[in-house]
Amino acid sequence: MTGLLPKGFHDLLPPLADAAARFEEAVLGAAFAHGYERADPPLAEFEETLTGRLKSDGAAHAVRFVDPVSGRMLAIRPDITSQIGRIAATRMAHHPRPVRLSYAGPVLLLAGTELRPERTRRQMGCELIGLDSVAAVRETVGVAVEALHAAGCAALTIDLTLPDLIDTLAERRDAATVEALRDRLDAKDAGGVAEIDADFLPLIDAAGPFDQAIERLRAFDTHGLLATRIDALIAIAEAVGDRATLTLDPTERHGFEYQSWFGFSIFADGAREEIGRGGTYNVVADGREEAAVGFSLYVDPVLEAGIVSAERRRLFVPLGSDPAVVARLRGEGWVTVAALEDSDSAAAQACTHTLKLDGPTAL
Repeated sequence: MTGLLPKGFHDLLPPLADAAARFEEAVLGAAFAHGYERADPPLAEFEETLTGRLKSDGAAHAVRFVDPVSGRMLAIRPDITSQIGRIAATRMAHHPRPVRLSYAGPVLLLAGTELRPERTRRQMGCELIGLDSVAAVRETVGVAVEALHAAGCAALTIDLTLPDLIDTLAERRDAATVEALRDRLDAKDAGGVAEIDADFLPLIDAAGPFDQAIERLRAFDTHGLLATRIDALIAIAEAVGDRATLTLDPTERHGFEYQSWFGFSIFADGAREEIGRGGTYNVVADGREEAAVGFSLYVDPVLEAGIVSAERRRLFVPLGSDPAVVARLRGEGWVTVAALEDSDSAAAQACTHTLKLDGPTAL
């Protein structure tokens, strides 16, 4: 019983924990090379400041508790993006825009879901704060793709969406009608869309492989209301090039409720769910709004799919081995595990190779 954990919690053991660390290091290393410097906010904050910045229904996912020091209510973060926004808007308010920040750390949810019962996960990502132009989006999506390639995720699919599409097209309608139209389109409910306004039916078909979908969207836009959005999507697609398969679902908004004009989901071949998502949004600070664009990644679905290698490559070093030789092998990338007593063995230390006179030898 002493080894049990609460529902929704889990230990990540070697070699998977090591694979997760390598994944994170590769992602953040690629981001750093593009100017995204690391920020590391605390696990918990005062409830009113943390939950006040969480978008959509994020506040409902926060675990709360009373701080024994201050007597005030604290909340554990269910998402790190809002904390990065706080840092940019307060501690780094003086910094020239845009601010490029990266992050990684654990988050905690009040409850899991049927598809994802885990309540803890490790989130990492990048935020570009102070700009949401097409150039900013192109950079951010490009960094996400490059970072994932560097981490070993080569076969990617990116699904693009326009979260404000219906707001743009139906701005003269009442709020209830617009919300109903959003729901029907999101569910691809052709009959429901037809009941509200059949003119929107072509949007259901404007989804799929990017090249075909963008042409259907252009054909639908007879009045040119979406011309700038369509041009932006094409520019973003050109930035990705052949590094990922692109799809388009212009009316998808599930999970993009707080995004502004652009959103994207990232999928990897073999993963049962998306491994990341991002888009444009607004950072709110002291009643002011600041444009931003970013993405978040999660390593758990990548590990579950076996996309990132968790294979061990450990070299057993018997007693009496030359320390200089062992040091040289570590410099060449070997993980060395030294015997500490005569009874030690390569099998006992989960090693794949052992050091002999002629060098590392596979077991």
